[in-house]
Amino acid sequence: MDDSETYDAVVIGGGIAGLSAALVLGRARRRVLVIDAGTPRNAPADAAYGFPTRDGATPEHLVGLGRAELEPYGVHFLDGVVDGAEERADLWTVTTTDGEAARGRHLILASGLRDVLPEVPGAREAWGRGLLQCPYCHGWEVRDQALGVIGSTGASLAQALLLRQWSADVTYFPHRLGPVPEEDARRLRARGVRVVEGPVREFLLAGDADHRPRALLGVRVDDGSADGERVPCVAVFCEPGADAGSPLVASLGCELRDDGCIVTDHLGRASRMRVWAVGNAADPAAHLATAAGDAYRTAVAVNAVLVQEDCAVLPDAEGTVRGG
Repeated sequence: MDDSETYDAVVIGGGIAGLSAALVLGRARRRVLVIDAGTPRNAPADAAYGFPTRDGATPEHLVGLGRAELEPYGVHFLDGVVDGAEERADLWTVTTTDGEAARGRHLILASGLRDVLPEVPGAREAWGRGLLQCPYCHGWEVRDQALGVIGSTGASLAQALLLRQWSADVTYFPHRLGPVPEEDARRLRARGVRVVEGPVREFLLAGDADHRPRALLGVRVDDGSADGERVPCVAVFCEPGADAGSPLVASLGCELRDDGCIVTDHLGRASRMRVWAVGNAADPAAHLATAAGDAYRTAVAVNAVLVQEDCAVLPDAEGTVRGG
């Protein structure tokens, strides 16, 4: 990078949230740098759904369109992984694992998070294809087929009740959450959801390890027998854990939630001065559309603060500098 360049905002992460923030600030004629590692959370998915005008587009296509739309506004890009940030004289200097450095007045963290999947063989290989998270994102594509929900968090039972909206053939696997309480069992019966107790032993995948993508055939549940019970499913939904922690987030010292996501106010402002967080870095449940909208609002707030800072260093009529 050009050592003389100082950006108004450095955006860490080039997914939809980061690109939305960069678009707003670029159109506001701010100097913006986007640093992107090229590893979006939705990369395993074949397509992204529920985003107006681009329903069913691949994640790569969406990012490509977003980058192209930023070209008229002079937004700069740097490929890399940011592993540290240091504040000095009201400026942030961020460094990448490749040894690049950049300076910015404000940091916008759009670095997303890492999904923590159930520790079941085949989960990683099936993730984003046969093992899914959000029925609103992928339920339509597997409607009216054999579906399952694996118990992974306290929200899993509600997810099973919800998934019944897309198919009459839904099985709930409590997995390691233990036996289903009677009141919850009654609710599942009322929705026509089948329950198969016992830990899920593995996700059954078609093909061999060298074949990608591999279709999900079902799950094998430990029922006490040597082979276990094989339950056919074309898709299994789960609520994964979330981990937004990274060396950068750790180095900033921002207040974090238990899942590692950054605590922000309603505008996206973090506990550290001139640091903001958008998208899944602040909210693990943020979908593409909500992440883009929240990032838009945060970028407007960032620009308003930049205006205030610009006013503080304007020379007065005698040529002296006010404020600072």
